[in-house]
Amino acid sequence: MTLPFTLDWLPDDWRDARLLGRIETADGPTPVLVEGGIVHDMSAVAPTVSALIEAHAFDAGAGRTLGPLEDLAPTLALLSPIDLQCVKAAGVTFALSAVERVIEERARGDAAAAGAIRAALEARVGASIRSVVPGTDAAAALKEALIGEGLWSQYLEVAIGPDAEIFTKSPVLSTVGAGGDIGVRSDSTWNNPEPEVVLVVGPDGRAVGATLGNDVNLRDFEGRSALLLGKAKDNNASCAIGPFIRLFGDDFGMDEVRGAVVELTIDGPEGYRLEGRSAMDQISRDPEELLRQAMSEHHYPDGFVLFLGTLFAPTQDRDEPGRGFTHKVGDVVRIAEPRLGALVNSVRTSAAAPAWTRGIGALMRNLARRGLLN
Repeated sequence: MTLPFTLDWLPDDWRDARLLGRIETADGPTPVLVEGGIVHDMSAVAPTVSALIEAHAFDAGAGRTLGPLEDLAPTLALLSPIDLQCVKAAGVTFALSAVERVIEERARGDAAAAGAIRAALEARVGASIRSVVPGTDAAAALKEALIGEGLWSQYLEVAIGPDAEIFTKSPVLSTVGAGGDIGVRSDSTWNNPEPEVVLVVGPDGRAVGATLGNDVNLRDFEGRSALLLGKAKDNNASCAIGPFIRLFGDDFGMDEVRGAVVELTIDGPEGYRLEGRSAMDQISRDPEELLRQAMSEHHYPDGFVLFLGTLFAPTQDRDEPGRGFTHKVGDVVRIAEPRLGALVNSVRTSAAAPAWTRGIGALMRNLARRGLLN
């Protein structure tokens, strides 16, 4: 079920922001730049968002004016605002998410067993893991203490050790935009959204802006084995990004990312409602440090995006007491931050969500037909 774009998906100060994104037109996917509330078709400047970022071609006057965003909104078909970028994610970057990953591991993916484990583990490591800085001598001492108590875990290693968890979330061009369906595997019985701030990075390794993302996660799969991370994370429609990339400038930069507070609302078809928030000032590693570790010794000729992780891990019971939260088909998920807007999606199974059919080859053929590859 595609949800129609509305102006309340935009940042509070959208008329003053520079927003980069993609829309579906009669010709095909088209990069657009919104400046001063006016939408500009940038396809003649560069055929893809990744190429615009590589060239830093953010001069709206070089594009073709389409009109005021508020006039176009009723018919605007938003796509994910990225195209040829690699999709990377940092995991276990908040203390709460570290504890929840350990719970999944010890419960072997069984949601019914999670409550008792959560209470015991939080009592033993909650305060310590919140106060320690990853990679420091204090973190190493905490590690030794937890090993001695039999509480060590691979998740705690990436939570407080020197190396962050950085993984590839989904294939190039597979991400879903605002309004589209997100998918969870039909054989998953314990899953949740992961609301995150996403850095958008050029091939030079520098962040040019930020957006919102949903790193849809299957807790039962990853809980059974960390080697099932691929099945837990990478499924049809399992990664949503949008609505737009907010470009860095005098009014918005990395400090605003560090201070972002992401709000999550889930409205279920049965009247269920869940609310949560994720404050970026609680992150255990600075976004610039996560960016450095994601770059490592890689090369990203088309740039990449980096999910920064989430504080939010829902434990509120939905149906049976003690089983916590899991998605139902028909859930509407809203991830919002005042400076970045709102990413709104409906939930389907990955099998029932629209198939991903427009890959790199299809995009190149479309751009060639339009004469945009000169």
